[in-house]
Amino acid sequence: MSTAAASPAAQIILAVIPIVGIVIGGIVVFFYLLWRHREITLQIRTGCYIQRSINLKLYALLTGLLLTGVGAVLTILFLLLNGISYTVLGGLIPLALGICLLIFYRLYPQEHDAAAQVP
Repeated sequence: MSTAAASPAAQIILAVIPIVGIVIGGIVVFFYLLWRHREITLQIRTGCYIQRSINLKLYALLTGLLLTGVGAVLTILFLLLNGISYTVLGGLIPLALGICLLIFYRLYPQEHDAAAQVP
């Protein structure tokens, strides 16, 4: 069914649904950030706030593996569907990012990780 054959009311509803979803999502994110800010502020005032550090090496490994896997699958899929074209970039970009993160994981010194750990 093309949009030209749809009634004007249906076209308006189809145009409004994504806008409403984005607005509601923005409101949820705003109130989450506000709640988290107030929570951390109260924890600092009471003295029970513990700053967490991120294990950068483990994060780079996880995201590198995920991006490499997704990028490889998308690259193969786009090559099979369209051959060599610009759509293959949709798979090559996450593949390249994943490989770069795995190289970062391999080259990142171990002593930086031990210093970032919070007891």
